[in-house]
Amino acid sequence: MTAAPKKPSLGLRSFRTKFILVVGGAVLFDLLVSGSLALWNVQRLSRDATTQVGEGLEKASQDYIRSSTESTVAQVGLLLNQVHSDVKALAGVLQSQIDRPTRNTKVGAAMAKADPNAVTVTFDSRGGWAQNAPGSPSVVSVWGYLLDKDHRPLPQVQTDIETSAVLDLVAPNLLQNGASKLQMYYIGPKERPIFRTAPYTDQAQTFDRLYPGHNKENFWTFFFPGIYESWQQWARNPASRPVPEDITQTAPYTDAITGKLIVSFFHPLWTADRRDVAGIAGADITLDQLAEIVEHVKVAETGFGFLAMSNGNVAAINRTGEKIIGLRAASDATNQGVTGVDRSLRNSSQKAIASLPLDADGVIHHISLRENGEDVPYLVVTKQLRPSNLWVNGPVEREVMSLGIVVREHEIYASLIAAREQIARATNRILLYQILAVLVSLLIVAAAVFAASKRITGGISALAAAARSIEAKDYSVRVAITSKDEVAQAGLAFNRMAEQISFHTENLEKLVDERTKEIEAAKEEIEALNTQLKSENLRLGAELDVARHIQMMVLPRPAELGAVEHLEIAAYMRPADEVGGDYYDVLQNGRSLKIGIGDVTGHGLESGVLMLMVQSVARALQEAGETDPSKFLAHLNRAIFKNIERTKTDKHLTLSFLDYDGDRLTISGQHEDLIVIRKTGEVERIDTGDLGLPVGLESDISPFVDTREISFKQGDLIVLHTDGVTEAENPRGELFGIDRLCQSARLLHGQTAEEVKDGIVEGLMAYIGTQKIHDDITLVVMRHR
Repeated sequence: MTAAPKKPSLGLRSFRTKFILVVGGAVLFDLLVSGSLALWNVQRLSRDATTQVGEGLEKASQDYIRSSTESTVAQVGLLLNQVHSDVKALAGVLQSQIDRPTRNTKVGAAMAKADPNAVTVTFDSRGGWAQNAPGSPSVVSVWGYLLDKDHRPLPQVQTDIETSAVLDLVAPNLLQNGASKLQMYYIGPKERPIFRTAPYTDQAQTFDRLYPGHNKENFWTFFFPGIYESWQQWARNPASRPVPEDITQTAPYTDAITGKLIVSFFHPLWTADRRDVAGIAGADITLDQLAEIVEHVKVAETGFGFLAMSNGNVAAINRTGEKIIGLRAASDATNQGVTGVDRSLRNSSQKAIASLPLDADGVIHHISLRENGEDVPYLVVTKQLRPSNLWVNGPVEREVMSLGIVVREHEIYASLIAAREQIARATNRILLYQILAVLVSLLIVAAAVFAASKRITGGISALAAAARSIEAKDYSVRVAITSKDEVAQAGLAFNRMAEQISFHTENLEKLVDERTKEIEAAKEEIEALNTQLKSENLRLGAELDVARHIQMMVLPRPAELGAVEHLEIAAYMRPADEVGGDYYDVLQNGRSLKIGIGDVTGHGLESGVLMLMVQSVARALQEAGETDPSKFLAHLNRAIFKNIERTKTDKHLTLSFLDYDGDRLTISGQHEDLIVIRKTGEVERIDTGDLGLPVGLESDISPFVDTREISFKQGDLIVLHTDGVTEAENPRGELFGIDRLCQSARLLHGQTAEEVKDGIVEGLMAYIGTQKIHDDITLVVMRHR
């Protein structure tokens, strides 16, 4: 009779349920752990990428705004330098006339003869002043208090009119060339302040309209109080200049002739003995010229610039910028003489602007400005111009103007924000794909486990049903054999057992006695075999532990590495199995230092034993005083070759030694490329392929051994490695490679040997990820202090 197949039960105590729980739980746990690690790595890489990209783009953005500021400062400085140059040129001609009175008189006479209109003035009874007629390159105005009772210029005043006509020869050319200027002029000394200006304008008439009463006051006291006295102080004590140059600049004010906002540049003229002021040479530029440079600043989309005095008064800014930083529209604050511009940062409606430090040269300030009821982040950077002598309304003082650039943070950091958003989107996409992959894997695994459980446990369920029949004393039951696996074998055994039970039922007691004896004998044999197996496992485990312990014991101690004079040495070794086949050692005997690195073929116990042989022989040769690198390697090879023959193993190893005596560094033997990072950051790779032969292949390798000296100076870095580093694989099967190792070492150059070693290892392990490590990994880093 054959037992009918029974559908496997899914009760809590059934084998199938246990199979599903154990196998499915194990696979589920593995998926969850690996998936969690993958998600964690993605998030960490995202954070690292965001940080790296953010730092780079933020620095680039700040360099960009600083560069824009410095470029604009250079343009403003160039304009001011050109104006200074032209004023100095005019002052040089006029000063030369003053220093040579005879020539001055002749030039004046010649100018009077050549152009009578330039030196002949006509009295205006309404204005009370005299002025030359149109037609001359310049206009000369003589105020009423410089005329005699017949309304003719006083003799010395007439002389000044004639000698100042030399301005007609110089000023037109200077106005046409160099920096664009509104006008150039000569003003006489305080006691005779005639005013000659090129080009010709209705000068005196305009003064009457804008400044009533000026003709009854001294020109210098009325228009520029305090400035003349400062120059007189300079004549007495040149060191009293606030800035060591003669040119004095005014703050922006309204020009009486043109009505434009201008800045004047005065160059005092000195008496021949240099003890007093003899007048000035001057030039005016409109504020539009400065503003044109500043207002055309283009940073990002809406960034703008401003030019401010040290007291916060803004000399130049465009209308949009004026509104953003909360300035009052430019107004005129009437003082005695000239009309100034009152538009100060200190009066800004934006608190951050009102307290902005203008002397923080080149510093980027992060501020918030109120716009449409919201706080908008801005960046502000200021750059100071060259110091100058400045007159506002009193003595001349030292002035340092500042150029500022204002730009919205989101505009200057637009690329940074976009990069972060892209990284965040890419990270979220990868995370979503990872989660979907894990869920799909879970569904596939669940279906596979459920299907496999039915196939695997079906035979066992049939056996269980048949066993229950036997238990009910139905010895005719048989199990259907549908497969050829272990379950089928168990079914065959069960059928034979059922036959035997059926056959021996009548002789049960005898059969029980025989089987009892057989079971006891088998039990004793099994116990003996188990004892022997446990003993063998313990012996092998102890041997591996001893080998691994010995291998780690012979490695250089940190104290040994730290005791090497002038060198920092750091090392790392990670075996792929319990016992590794990589070799490195640092051997020191007096001033002689030998550093070795090698790689035995394969890994495991045999490779580890061969590595220990190499270490022992190398130590013995070093202590024996063998200093010749070629002989050292040849002797070591001979000893290792004989040991390999005796042990009948097919192992050998690549091996290189570096000998260092404090001055020279010599490399011998064939191994992986040696990497040198120079103090300058330059990377060199030293190929050792021609410096030897693998150790243990031939009994005599001396014909193949060669040496090479390497420059090793303070600040240089050397990296030694085995192929376990360069041939390490990431989860995609891509090798770490020598180029990535060189790049990693170059980026870490400048740090300590320990930090370089840790950085390379950390980068390598991150690259490997969850991939299995197939080969021993060894790394030695040397840095010349």
